[in-house]
Amino acid sequence: MLTLLPGCEPKENLVQTSGSLEFRSEFRTDTVLFDTVFTTIKTVTKRLWVYNRNRGAVKTDISLAGAAGTPFSVIINGDARPSAQDVTIRGRDSLLVLVRAVLGDNGQATTAKQFLVTDDLRFRTNGNEQVVRLVAYGQNAYFHRADFINTDTTWPTDKPHVIINSNYAAGGQVYQVGVVVAQNATLRIPKGARIYLHAGAYLQVNGTLLVNDLTEPAAFVPTDTVKANNANIVRFQGDRLEPYYAEVPGQWGGIVFTGTSKDNRIRYAEIKNATFGALLISPDNPTARRPDLTMENSVVRNISGSNVSFANANASSGGGIMSFSGTVTATNCLFTNCGEFAVLGVGGGIYNFNFCTFANFTPSFRRETASLTFTNEDAVNPQVKRPLTLNLRNSIVWGSLEDELFVKNHPEYAALSIRNSLLRTKEYATTPAVIGAAGVNLINTEPLFKRTSFTNPDYTLQDNSPATAPRRPAAGTVPPRDLRNLLRKMNTPSLGAYEHNK
Repeated sequence: MLTLLPGCEPKENLVQTSGSLEFRSEFRTDTVLFDTVFTTIKTVTKRLWVYNRNRGAVKTDISLAGAAGTPFSVIINGDARPSAQDVTIRGRDSLLVLVRAVLGDNGQATTAKQFLVTDDLRFRTNGNEQVVRLVAYGQNAYFHRADFINTDTTWPTDKPHVIINSNYAAGGQVYQVGVVVAQNATLRIPKGARIYLHAGAYLQVNGTLLVNDLTEPAAFVPTDTVKANNANIVRFQGDRLEPYYAEVPGQWGGIVFTGTSKDNRIRYAEIKNATFGALLISPDNPTARRPDLTMENSVVRNISGSNVSFANANASSGGGIMSFSGTVTATNCLFTNCGEFAVLGVGGGIYNFNFCTFANFTPSFRRETASLTFTNEDAVNPQVKRPLTLNLRNSIVWGSLEDELFVKNHPEYAALSIRNSLLRTKEYATTPAVIGAAGVNLINTEPLFKRTSFTNPDYTLQDNSPATAPRRPAAGTVPPRDLRNLLRKMNTPSLGAYEHNK
């Protein structure tokens, strides 16, 4: 009986001399695909599952066809190596192969066009050779690591710009720095630029930032409709370009304006998937040194610092605009899907919003804070109060909460004027000091956006929206065109960023 025991070895351990393998990578059976990879940056790790559907075990030899010259690398059974021989896969079992890549610059000076890099991962099993294609679409870019801009600079637009935090030593300390615009220097970002920021990266402005500025010739022809895919829009977003990350908040830090920053202007831009869109902060002397930002015809969306695990682990809050004693002016702007605040103003400041839409439904996470939140209290010492001015005109403030407006200590403000706007507010529904006399604003009246779904929202107005036919002329200045560059009805324009046109 003892002599017969070796014959009882399980069949899945017995190596057979026939049979082949099956492969699976994401949604593909014969290809590992890296879609749009910036050169010189290590890609994410892709998983390739190798299945042995046979009853018995098989031995396979695995190798990269490109060998030493390939930009791809693989990890087989936990070891990083270009090849492995006699790898055993038990019957009806599988093997996990991890694939990464680092693409080199292909020398193309221009743009935006991608280039293709391929290799083969070969499996030789029982005399049969099978191939899994490794495919990466490369993208050349300008890379900014601890980049200090000390003189007036205009970024070219022939290639994207990628900002990556890098160590910078100063004063015995080591800091993580992406791009810093020095005091008295100006960074111009012209129409059509694409700015991608790596996890945790920031663009810090101690001087001046001009995006699609009025001094740029013919940034937009006045008669053009600015659609969401318009090539002239300047876009800020994270550098993870896989479809999964297309709408994920908190992938990068944000744009920081410090106390010495001044005359900043952002026009026809999209800022998305960040911890905050714009942070204005003047910690040294918030009354004498106040950063300022003017935004026009721009979209800020998918912003959150909550539960960020890969961009800024220390962040506990985020916002479309977070201002600590700053000055903010926004016209024809859309703020949406901001996880904590669409706009947060702390420690006083000056805030002017005209024809803006705050549509904050945040379907992908829980939100407990009003979209528009203001206080005159200092962030560090609440006993210290500073002057705060808030002018909200011709705008829509709506979202998933009953209270989307919070003006703490509003009787103490230097000025508070909310006129000709549609507001969702339970707390101030009967507070004339905030919302004005009856009829001045539309209170808790559904604006009837066309579509509020997270995947494909449309915050233009339905034909029967109460925001399309205000009962009084607009309050204050009416911009001649809306967010999409369409003409406004100058006498009775629609509320919010979008003019309604049947």
